[in-house]
Amino acid sequence: MMKNAELQELASGFREALRHGVYLVRRLDADGELSAAQLSTLKMLLGDGQRVGEIARNLGVRVPSATEQIIKLERAGLARREPDPADSRAVRVVLTAEGRTAVASANQRRNEVMAALLSTLTDQDRAALAAALPVIDKIINAAQD
Repeated sequence: MMKNAELQELASGFREALRHGVYLVRRLDADGELSAAQLSTLKMLLGDGQRVGEIARNLGVRVPSATEQIIKLERAGLARREPDPADSRAVRVVLTAEGRTAVASANQRRNEVMAALLSTLTDQDRAALAAALPVIDKIINAAQD
């Protein structure tokens, strides 16, 4: 079993890797039509959409900042606000058809760039990465509980 100091060191290394990973993902499609923040917001809306407060929390910003982002996406025709079916007093932000198309297009471009990067790894490195993905998902899910 790991000692606390070892856990702290692992936590520090993992956080740094995540931070650099975020920077990498933001650069994957720097020439795309959507900024990283816009695409991140749009991806949150996949499915049934989200309330503005949830979007703000996920972006790590205050509600007014998230609202600004949503207004820009609405003006671009990528998202819209509509009544929340679970609570008539609340509003959900949902993707439009154009928003879904934009997300799919950006995902495809970014996946192509990432696949090219992953192709430079050895088979052993790619297998190690594939094996780590479920563990990373467990960490993310634990943080959401």
